[in-house]
Amino acid sequence: MLSIINHLPPGLLEVTPVQLNQVLAGPTLIHLKGRRDPPLFISVLLHGNEITGFLALQTLLRRYTDRELPRSLSLFIGNVAAACYGCRRFDTQPDYNRIWNGGDTPEHAMAQQVLEKMRDVFACVDVHNNTGLNPHYACITHLDQPFMQLASLFSRTVVYIQRPDNLLSRAFADFCPSITVECGQPGTKYSVSHTLEFLEACLHLSEIPQHPVAEHDIELYQTIGTVRVPSKLSFGFGDCQRELCLIPNLDHVNFQELPVGTSLGRLNVPSKQYFEVLDENGYNVTAQYFKVEKQEIRTICPVIPAMFTVNEQAIRQDCLGYLMKRFLRGSLISTCTWLFYAFTLVGFWF
Repeated sequence: MLSIINHLPPGLLEVTPVQLNQVLAGPTLIHLKGRRDPPLFISVLLHGNEITGFLALQTLLRRYTDRELPRSLSLFIGNVAAACYGCRRFDTQPDYNRIWNGGDTPEHAMAQQVLEKMRDVFACVDVHNNTGLNPHYACITHLDQPFMQLASLFSRTVVYIQRPDNLLSRAFADFCPSITVECGQPGTKYSVSHTLEFLEACLHLSEIPQHPVAEHDIELYQTIGTVRVPSKLSFGFGDCQRELCLIPNLDHVNFQELPVGTSLGRLNVPSKQYFEVLDENGYNVTAQYFKVEKQEIRTICPVIPAMFTVNEQAIRQDCLGYLMKRFLRGSLISTCTWLFYAFTLVGFWF
């Protein structure tokens, strides 16, 4: 199901995302030669309604219609079929950003084919949008300095994630610096202009710095849980007649620290299941973060939400959002320093 070509298909820079089937037969990997190698890998439209990456890519490539690219590019345009309908994915499809660590569908086989073709890569950038209100931020799956340097080039807000473990950026992280950039909501001028500026900067990098990012240049978070609504529970927002009524404008709490006792919704049925929070190891830890008190779902410790959304389809197909904590880089550095001195002393005495 994957097409691999070494040129820009005629019309690719002119069509809208919903017209993509006029120029592409399906998921497509495009190799373009530039001045430097190895290539920068850019992925767009893994989710068909997240169009910012594709629009930014069109503008970027128009700039190089009559001149050489500063670096070779390998472009993966993902869920073309869903893009033509303006949806994240079809119910009959797996999520294109959950197929990158093996599986038995044609989409999983396609993902493995892309990985096999792209072992020699300068860096990987996977471009996404959010359905809820969030700042622009980057996600990394490794704390190595090249990952953080690349992420901080996009935003000082960076999120360290370990799950899901089948993301495209996680798979590419095994052989190159790899990040996901979250470019706010689709359809805004700033989301496209900011992404364009970032991709242009990546294209001109001769190397990715290896030294540590300055403390004041990065605000690092770590995900600690994925929040889902049980499939058997009906839900809505505001004053609704559903079993679970979440607060209106739930996405407005993203990247804010919620104090103990904050209400996120009301449970209208006698059920022990309202949220399902899975930690980074896949364990259910709902009771560590939430409780039901007089039918109100309240936090029992300070938490920082991210990517909480009011889009019901996104919630059903993926999740309600994530919980985060601030990553204490200082403690990591202190631990590393302690280990260095410990091993030095061991070497001295033995």
